[in-house]
Amino acid sequence: MMSIEAFANRIIREAVEEEATDIHIIPKQKESHLQFRISNKLQSKHILSSKDCDKLISHFKFSAFMDIGERRRPQNGSYSTTIKGEQIGLRLSTLPSIPHESLVIRILQDKNEIPIYHISLFPDTSRKLIALLKHAHGLVIFTGPTGSGKTTTLYSLLNENAHLYHRNVISLEDPIEKTQENVLQIQVNEKAGITYSTGLKAILRHDPDIIMVGEIRDAETAHIAIRAALTGHLVITTMHTRDAKGAVHRLLEFGVNKLEIEQTLIAVTAQRLVELVCPYCSGDCSTYCFSLKDRVKRASVFEIITGKTILPILHNNVYKETSKYKTLAQNINKGIALGFIKEDEYERWVYDEETK
Repeated sequence: MMSIEAFANRIIREAVEEEATDIHIIPKQKESHLQFRISNKLQSKHILSSKDCDKLISHFKFSAFMDIGERRRPQNGSYSTTIKGEQIGLRLSTLPSIPHESLVIRILQDKNEIPIYHISLFPDTSRKLIALLKHAHGLVIFTGPTGSGKTTTLYSLLNENAHLYHRNVISLEDPIEKTQENVLQIQVNEKAGITYSTGLKAILRHDPDIIMVGEIRDAETAHIAIRAALTGHLVITTMHTRDAKGAVHRLLEFGVNKLEIEQTLIAVTAQRLVELVCPYCSGDCSTYCFSLKDRVKRASVFEIITGKTILPILHNNVYKETSKYKTLAQNINKGIALGFIKEDEYERWVYDEETK
């Protein structure tokens, strides 16, 4: 009979081979279901007994240096493994549920690090993104829902920074999702006293040029990020908002005053990861489509607000704020009109005010 360790390795290998983005272990009353997310759809792969499920989750938690004895609170962790000579990053998240824990593993492959000229479906947007790294100081925020590609965009930009600008980059992440040779990475560890706020204070004394903050989650982190930008550092971070202007309103909710936002905020981007139309199939691809392994299946679409566009948003001037930049809806519609993006991606990603 296969050991739990061998079974865990087999699951990761299968997920990588099938180009899954996530592995879900979902508990039921009598059994647990193991599913892969492939092209935004969950597909069932294995059915596990409750006993085997507990062992499997404990193995993954142990590998990610998580507390295997703690099942009453959520935990996050990460580790890396090698599949067929390729380094694979794994980001783990557990949730206590009834009757057992649930586990989700995000798969981060090195080959998913996109060259800067392919980071957006539209080349002019890629040029705008890399231009943001030229700034000596200020705040750049990347927004979007989970799974929209924010982390991939950040890592691709920082990797490009090492080739173009040769500036010292320090990141503060929870957890470190993918190791980067060109970035000094710090793991948030609340038990050791390294939170986002204390970590940022320490980083400021380490002579960075660019600071990457994994996510602004609370008012304290927001204020320290703003302070770092005011003291002559370029701060790049993420935030969960529906669109780009939502990040401005979120900063205000965190108690950051308008003057500080005007002085520091360089740009806010919102992005969505959209499925591309296969040039050989109508609708969804057949499993026998010869282009499945070679062609790019998804691409990012961005909404970017910069400079003077931020001011009318900050002061609630609705007319001016929408006349200066292309929204996500407009960019996705453009991709659909050009025949690049599937039509149903508009309904999946764009919230239409008229449907309320």
